[in-house]
Amino acid sequence: MTGVFDRYPHHAAELDRQIQNRPTGSWQPVEEAFPDAGPAPAGEVVEEWPEPVLPGTQTTPEIPADILPTWSGDMARAVSESTQTPPALAVLACLAVLATCVQRRYEVEPVPGYFEPTPLWCAVASAAGTRKSSVLHAIQVPIVGWEKLNADRMRRDIARVNAARAVSKQKIARLLQDAAKAKDATEREAIRAEIEQEELTQPDEIRAPRLFTSDATPERVQGLLAEHGERMAVLSDEAGSFQIMGGLYSGGQAHLDVYLQGHAGSSMRVDRASRAVHIDRPALSMGLLVQPGTLADVAGSKRFRDSGLLARFLWAIPESTVGRRDVRRHIPIPEHVQEAYKRGIFGLLEGWGEPVGKPKVLSLTEPARELWFDFAQQIENEQGEGGVYESIADWTSKLPGQLARVAAILELAEMGLAADEVSELSMRRSLQLGGLLIEHARAAFGLLGTDAVDSDAAAVVRWVIGNGLQEFTRRDAQKGQEGRFRSVDRLQKALDRLEAGDVVRSTKRRNKGAPPSLVYRVNPRLST
Repeated sequence: MTGVFDRYPHHAAELDRQIQNRPTGSWQPVEEAFPDAGPAPAGEVVEEWPEPVLPGTQTTPEIPADILPTWSGDMARAVSESTQTPPALAVLACLAVLATCVQRRYEVEPVPGYFEPTPLWCAVASAAGTRKSSVLHAIQVPIVGWEKLNADRMRRDIARVNAARAVSKQKIARLLQDAAKAKDATEREAIRAEIEQEELTQPDEIRAPRLFTSDATPERVQGLLAEHGERMAVLSDEAGSFQIMGGLYSGGQAHLDVYLQGHAGSSMRVDRASRAVHIDRPALSMGLLVQPGTLADVAGSKRFRDSGLLARFLWAIPESTVGRRDVRRHIPIPEHVQEAYKRGIFGLLEGWGEPVGKPKVLSLTEPARELWFDFAQQIENEQGEGGVYESIADWTSKLPGQLARVAAILELAEMGLAADEVSELSMRRSLQLGGLLIEHARAAFGLLGTDAVDSDAAAVVRWVIGNGLQEFTRRDAQKGQEGRFRSVDRLQKALDRLEAGDVVRSTKRRNKGAPPSLVYRVNPRLST
């Protein structure tokens, strides 16, 4: 089944227009916005062919910086202009940092009784030399500064407590030796009571606050969550995080539970001989800017897809600006933009060091809820068998919940920590982002090699090129690749994907004395 979203990559802009202009509660199907979206009449021959979009190479829409509100959007735009990079890098990096600031303290309630925590996983695939490091550095400067500022403020207290704990431990060690030499049970019991009192009065360890790490094993991530208020982020511009999740330090055995639980907010209980970790509401955000080749390595771990880990990421595969940058152009990030961004981040981190109890819940306003319901229903209608999103249904099924999280985070960025509900404007921004990310997700799963339809479509292209075909029938394609396509339905999905990318076009061929047959004509540009 070929959908309007496949044939019209600008669907996200149209979706946003509908969101903003529709009367509440009366969603206009996207198809109605494109009256010419139906298939060409049978037998029609179109001489002009556009450039084919080959499987795994589909173009992705730009993600504009103004999806983020006020100071965060200004910063993303300024970083993009300064580094001459696609805005998607700065937007998703900024979203990851915003989530880092508010996770665990807030949840969003799209409908009564259904709660979403606020961690976000954002991943951008961009080739080497595309200035990923510069983007991430600029976006995370305030949280690095916040960590350093608080570490400096706490230095004396940390030194005092560490000294007191060291003295206490030495005293306990001496008392243990005395207990071993005790002459009778009465003396031994007196020493035991003294040891107990010493342990009870020993000051608790205090640590400088940490918001994120760039390189940590799953076991260390568990420790960081336990040590820092059940919240942590992984922010990195290197491939190490995916490699570690895949078992880099554990003989290739993937350890994903801490990550999956950290995204879902599920309680974590680890009881092993060497350590015990008990976390009630873990919150783990991720912002990863990696090279596309990393995704090919990820594809080697079947558990990444089967566990739902890949479906939890908001993916972006922006078009590279390499080769189109002006080497003489240098636009620094304006100081007032940096300062406003810093104030905004520091504002979201206010009270971070206080004990965290039950998260504050943000409900949706009625207009925001209606928009969310309409979007969720449209996604639902297209992700079943034969639907536009069938091949990425694990990702799209999580998309409405992810966008509820994004909307809550955008609301907090806009209104500050006093926000108590998600507005229609924040939901519009979030749904606009979601509409744009759909094509990015398709491109990402194509790179991962986990989009089965894309893989089948690529196989058909190789068969066409290898045999120098200008046209073929479905029967020809199935017979020529009978080892792959034992099911006609599977082949048809691949052909639909190729038709959506203008690689082939179906047309009815008249046969004298016989019913018309369906023929697929090959884009002439495929052989040039």
